[in-house]
Amino acid sequence: MADAAVEFLLENLKQLLLYNANLILDIKVQVEFLYNDLSLFKAFLKDSTEKRSKHETLKELVKQIRDVVYEAEDAIDTFVAHAAVHKARKHIEKAFHIFDYPAKLRSVAKDIEQIRAKVKDIYENKKFGFEALHVGDGADRGTKEKKPPIVEEDNVVGFEDEAEKVINLLTGGSDELEVISIVGMPGLGKTTLAKMIYRDPKIEYEFYSRAWIYISQDYSRKEVFLNILSNFTQLTDSMYKMNDENLAKELCRILEKGKYLIVMDDVWSEEAWNDLKVAFPKNNKRSRILITSRIKRVARHANPSREPHNLRFLTPDESWRLLQRRALGAENCPEELVKDGKHIANECRGLPLAIVVIGGILLQKGTDWWEQVAKSVDAYIAMDQEKRMDNFIALSYNHLPYHLKACFIYFGMFPEDCEIPVWKLVRLWIAEGFIQQKEEMSLEDIGEEYLEDLVNRNLVMVGLYRSNGKIKTCRIHDMLHEFCTKEAKEENFFQEIKNFDQCTYMSSNPALERYRRLCIHSRVLNYISTKPVGPRVRSFLCFSNEETILQAEHISSIPGAFKLLRVLDAKSIIFTRFPTDLAQLVHLRYIVLSSNFKVLPVAFSSLWNIQTLVIVTSSRTLEIKADIWKMIQLRHLKTNASTALPGPLSKSRKSKDDALMIGSLQTLSTVSPESCTEDVFARAPNLKVLGIRGQLAKLLENKSGSMLFDSLGKLSHLENLKLLNDVFPRPPSEGKLTNPPQRYKFPPKLKKLTLSDTLLDWNDMSTLGMLENLEILKLKDNAFKGEWWQPEDGGFRALRILHIGRSDLVSWNASARHFPRLKHLFIKHCSSLEALPSGFADISSLQLVELYCTTRSAAASARIIQEKKKQMQVEQSTRGTGFKLSIYPPDQ
Repeated sequence: MADAAVEFLLENLKQLLLYNANLILDIKVQVEFLYNDLSLFKAFLKDSTEKRSKHETLKELVKQIRDVVYEAEDAIDTFVAHAAVHKARKHIEKAFHIFDYPAKLRSVAKDIEQIRAKVKDIYENKKFGFEALHVGDGADRGTKEKKPPIVEEDNVVGFEDEAEKVINLLTGGSDELEVISIVGMPGLGKTTLAKMIYRDPKIEYEFYSRAWIYISQDYSRKEVFLNILSNFTQLTDSMYKMNDENLAKELCRILEKGKYLIVMDDVWSEEAWNDLKVAFPKNNKRSRILITSRIKRVARHANPSREPHNLRFLTPDESWRLLQRRALGAENCPEELVKDGKHIANECRGLPLAIVVIGGILLQKGTDWWEQVAKSVDAYIAMDQEKRMDNFIALSYNHLPYHLKACFIYFGMFPEDCEIPVWKLVRLWIAEGFIQQKEEMSLEDIGEEYLEDLVNRNLVMVGLYRSNGKIKTCRIHDMLHEFCTKEAKEENFFQEIKNFDQCTYMSSNPALERYRRLCIHSRVLNYISTKPVGPRVRSFLCFSNEETILQAEHISSIPGAFKLLRVLDAKSIIFTRFPTDLAQLVHLRYIVLSSNFKVLPVAFSSLWNIQTLVIVTSSRTLEIKADIWKMIQLRHLKTNASTALPGPLSKSRKSKDDALMIGSLQTLSTVSPESCTEDVFARAPNLKVLGIRGQLAKLLENKSGSMLFDSLGKLSHLENLKLLNDVFPRPPSEGKLTNPPQRYKFPPKLKKLTLSDTLLDWNDMSTLGMLENLEILKLKDNAFKGEWWQPEDGGFRALRILHIGRSDLVSWNASARHFPRLKHLFIKHCSSLEALPSGFADISSLQLVELYCTTRSAAASARIIQEKKKQMQVEQSTRGTGFKLSIYPPDQ
């Protein structure tokens, strides 16, 4: 993508000139000239965003810009990488003399000069509808007033009767296990209909035990079984280590106990059904499997005795209603738009995906564009339905603002039907350079805004929401995924590697040198064993569902093959030792490593560009010897171990660049209590997320514990705090926190607090109740101890979500005034709790109560609350959002 390439190189050059000018002294003049030319190209690319698809000349010119920018980037990055290595060895001049980079850059400069002349000619002669050139103009062109994301379920049209038919099939019939199928062409709404059914109150009542799983073309049998199991039980280490056959037996054993519903979305073949059906027991308890597939043959194979439900197309009236909802937010179209609107809806031929994609264009472009879009869809009248859909997607893509195009195509890197964690997606976008700083907003907030924009355009679907209302996971439709991979191939944007034959082909294929990104979905070791070389590859993402252990002979394969990497996501690749030459990949910005190592060595200090560092280790502790305080770009440090940080330099040894580090770090999780010193927090005053794991109880017994919470109280931006008391290997009773901190020692803006194994007394809850901004409180297993809890008046004024995990709590005396804004209550494994407070029926904001493995009496009290809620709703004649109660096991 030329747009993203120019944006990234501009930012990269600026960073080099600001912070590492000593590495580029010998090519500084060429770099400065290049920076000026790139500013011209950036303005041109923004102005040409929507014109390129109509003019081959512009399309070709954009490709030329992309190629020459890549060439310039390769020359500079390679020079910097070599210079950094030789600087470390005190031989920086050697890098300059061995590799004649100024000559290479002069050659690139000639190509740039020719392209610059073409661009200027277009502006000066106002070709293709271009106006006068304004370099730097329109930095935020295309940015409009932010709209809230449109929730898919709220905009379903025409599926009510279809849902009722399938619900009757699922709830009726015999006691035997039955398979019900929904079939239809891509984009017809099979998944949307299945979601409506899955969330229907009748289905929730009939099937408490239910699970949803995406299958897709390339699925992992083991991963499918693990995902289904996670809906019914807590996954253990032993389960992760099971092979797929044993997992199938374990799943079958658990499902055998009761009635269940499994939704298998997007099944592609009879082989897939044969492969998975062994895990679903025929227990004669009216259990059901619901399959969606675009292939009728698959549905008939799964259940030869029942015809599949053929999903119909929308009627013209339903199509028009759906378009209004997607384009205007409501069925209230201005009279002057009705003619064009109905014409657009009719040309979508009843295909919901086509309607929502076109609706996304109209929503963003405004009412002035309706006539223009109506004329555009006329061109697709003679096409078949799938070709028409491809053109609708292309139309929507061509209308995307320049800053969203690369973000959208990036979805194609992930496996089909993948539920993508937003935390990961946004940080990858940042590392790839797709997101640039804007005003006072953080890069992460801008990234989430970009995602919401793509959701509003109906190009991305929301999977799950976080407890704070933000998007947690997302995915894209198969047809949109296919479009992304096609577009990426044309742009040399990324290359997928899915099987062994492709591994062998790609390793010997010169085309590999053109690609900037690799995403590997399986057979990782096969690919690495071919000793690939990718001198231009900037991103290496591994999405394999199976762990790959790299032995000594392969440890250096990745850093050796891809020396200019910016992104390395190798979570499923287990390094048996730290790859020392990884420290030479100075361009790395995002890295996820899995290993069994206990130390992150000093050599890692050389990676000054790191923004996101994630370490997954089998060790309970991790010592970071690398000087993370020199990593001036570091924003997020996440580990699963109790991590000891290096102490910051003393004041006398601080360098002049130390001030640059202040304010960058936002996430530290999880670190040891001993590392949470005043000096450490002084270097990260803008922390938003902090996880502390270790022997907190032992620490609080001495002066260091008091100092820890004194330091915490000074973190004025901290919103999310986790305190995980590590009691291993001692009995939990010995790890009790006896001196909890006072209210004023907690961060003032704290919104979310998680406690685990702290064994606090319920009387200590009064301190937490006084935290005026606390919205989410998660009390994991053994967070509190004691049989009786009586909250104090005036507490928890802002609390919306309360989780209570394993506890010996028996009596809980509370009323609506103790939790005035509570929305969601989750109680798990409280095996002694007699009842929920009856006064909770009076909490007007309470929407959801979920009980998991509690007592029969607690379940009965929850049902009484539910009945009172219903009665109050009837008496007040209010509709509202209603109240939902979930109890497991259901016979409680």
